[in-house]
Amino acid sequence: MFEIVSFYKISKLNKLKIIKKNILKETNKLDIKGLIILSPEGINGTISGSQKNIKLIITKIKNILSIDKFDIQNKINSKILPYSKNKVKIKNEVVPINEKINFKNFFNKKYLSPKKWDEFISKKNIKLIDARKPFEYKIGTFKNALNPETKNFRDFKNYLSKFNKDQSIGMFCTGGIRCEKASNYLNNKGFKNVYMLKGGILNYFKKTNPKKNKWNGECFVFDKRVTIKKNLEIGNYTVCGGCRMPLHKKLTKSKKYKIGLSCPNCFDKLTNDQIKRFTMRHNQMINTKKIIS
Repeated sequence: MFEIVSFYKISKLNKLKIIKKNILKETNKLDIKGLIILSPEGINGTISGSQKNIKLIITKIKNILSIDKFDIQNKINSKILPYSKNKVKIKNEVVPINEKINFKNFFNKKYLSPKKWDEFISKKNIKLIDARKPFEYKIGTFKNALNPETKNFRDFKNYLSKFNKDQSIGMFCTGGIRCEKASNYLNNKGFKNVYMLKGGILNYFKKTNPKKNKWNGECFVFDKRVTIKKNLEIGNYTVCGGCRMPLHKKLTKSKKYKIGLSCPNCFDKLTNDQIKRFTMRHNQMINTKKIIS
């Protein structure tokens, strides 16, 4: 059994190259796989490994950053290792929205526990915003949730500008970090009633009864599991080898589904050049697997 932990800390960070070097050294030593983003605004990561080594690396990362705890930390057990590589990247923002966090302008963040969240989204006259990408929204979301339908998170600001500053807004995303950046932007614009689902969808799944909670569908995760169900088990989606979009496994029975090449969503849109490239890529993957085995 493996353990997957996602975490973030919004905090000023300096000497990012040294921090990256030290984290890579420790994660490689403990055979930890995943992705960690470092920025002057803080750290955001999802990593996986044995339960023993995950416990060790979390302590080591906190020591490297000189912090006592992360703002949010979610742990999930998994039968598979969801990552095959270990990466630590340095970015300008912990999540790109072209709006850097103003540490001087402190504001009291309004987090809602999963229980309080269910009570909040049952109210009238609130705006419930799914801060994730459109394809994530289609796989699963809360009833009556609005989605910006933006191509990237940078466009999210334009969507948020449409709302009244006195409006009660509830925001959620996978682990919480995208909402942190969005709420920071809204606070800078004078919004006072912005609430966040603490720990995001992952924490909501962990803390609620899957038979009784208010989530509909599955939740996309950016690793080999593709999606997870409300009970935190691996979901019913795979990834199209062509368009790289999540695809419900029942659609793999379609005549338009070709392993490593296409799915019903992209079959009629592929150019001859794309078909050639995707076929070559798929054949290379098959040959690599044969060599390894």
